Amino acid sequence: MPELYYLTLSDPYELARPRHLAYLEWGDKNNPNVVVCSHGLSRNAHDFDLLAEALSNRFRVICVDMAGRGKSDWLVSKSGYTYALYVADSLALLDHLKISRTLWLGTSMGGIIGMMIAAAQKQRISGLVLNDVGAVISAEGLKRILGYVGVGSAFKTAEEAMTYLKSVLAPFNITSEAHWKYMFDASFSVLPDGRYALAYDPGINQPFRDAVSKPEGIADVDLTAVWNEITCPTLLLRGERSDILPKAVAESMQQSRQSVKLVEIKDTGHAPALLDEAQIRLVTDWMYGI
Repeated sequence: MPELYYLTLSDPYELARPRHLAYLEWGDKNNPNVVVCSHGLSRNAHDFDLLAEALSNRFRVICVDMAGRGKSDWLVSKSGYTYALYVADSLALLDHLKISRTLWLGTSMGGIIGMMIAAAQKQRISGLVLNDVGAVISAEGLKRILGYVGVGSAFKTAEEAMTYLKSVLAPFNITSEAHWKYMFDASFSVLPDGRYALAYDPGINQPFRDAVSKPEGIADVDLTAVWNEITCPTLLLRGERSDILPKAVAESMQQSRQSVKLVEIKDTGHAPALLDEAQIRLVTDWMYGI
């Protein structure tokens, strides 16, 4: 089982106010072979429990709750939920743990964080697993996510909460009831009044809301310049029906260099859940082989 730890940082808008970044550690703390797992926009570190357990016999595995998610503190100003903050927090954690080089697995937002680190500090990332995210982020998918993140964050009963979860995570193509129960436990906390609350600050959507208020609204996000700076081996996972990572973009990324392996997950949208044995094996086999 993992151990839960906290790194104390400062709130970017109130520097005197301590802020705690939560993370889970699996495996031997003295193992120099490290994997960092970074979750999607509204998810948290527990998304990777099954994968981390599988990896922990060969790696020290760090799974982070980014600011405003899981056990990590919420920000005072919701506009602070930016990639600049997530990258800075991630690097602060690596420095705190004295990890100079690591494999990085990121789902969606977590993949973008990994791309930014791998592009700017090439020595820090030895290999990159991008779970349904890449050089261009489709506006279509961003608009869909904006439609539910931060909306309807508390539910009266477990049944209502599960119905909501199954609707918003339908693209994950989770078919096992055991896996749905696992995702439920990872996604909700029980409030003192008995309601079920999603395990994130509803304000994490503020940067999206700010973008919508601009005349151009939400458009495709072009990260090609970031992608072109990345040199480490990369495993690119794409959901067959993804509305975030267009197929043409994924194929272009694969063709851009020999060190990129593209695997498409059938009957899945954004993003593969990395819960079933076949998906976990894709990741572990690739990591063991580089």
